Amino acid sequence: MTSAATPAGAARTSLDIRNRSLAWKFGAVVLGTVFLALSSYVEVPMVPVPVTLQTFAVALIGALYGWRLGGITITAWLVEGALGLPVLAGGASGAQHFIGPTGGYLFAFPVAGMIVGWLAERGWNGKRVGLAFVGMLVSNAACLALGATWLAVLIGPEQAIMAGVVPFLLGAVLKSALGAMVLKLIHGRMKHTDA
Repeated sequence: MTSAATPAGAARTSLDIRNRSLAWKFGAVVLGTVFLALSSYVEVPMVPVPVTLQTFAVALIGALYGWRLGGITITAWLVEGALGLPVLAGGASGAQHFIGPTGGYLFAFPVAGMIVGWLAERGWNGKRVGLAFVGMLVSNAACLALGATWLAVLIGPEQAIMAGVVPFLLGAVLKSALGAMVLKLIHGRMKHTDA
């Protein structure tokens, strides 16, 4: 099976999703939503937006799954949260979180995952760890920008930047570095498995 949507010679993601069966992809979505839910429980409570490992998980899933399946997986996780499953930050759930202070960040997650997935499919992956790091940073920046834009509607632009961007900048760099290292490790293991 080939994909017409990706350019000829495009790099594979670490898991090479395009060549997997539908059952494998379904299982990957389920595992991805579980990983996202678990990352939501690693939380440092802050107001109005908590620090979690969600952006790390979003970027990693995007990079491993590619932009399409990554976007589907992240959206499925958000639907689970909206429907009442305790999968959002700190085990929260419910549609109210999508219109409150965290709403912009939640809606930004699929976009952020798809951005890093698209970049990973073009070689910004574990094979090139520097580019993987930059791809993860771009994903985190998109999440912060979109999240802060919605937050600015609720509390004003200056407060949104101070409460919804500045406290997360160092974490974004650290999570991006960790994500790039994880991609490098996974790429190395996949290379040994293929050999």
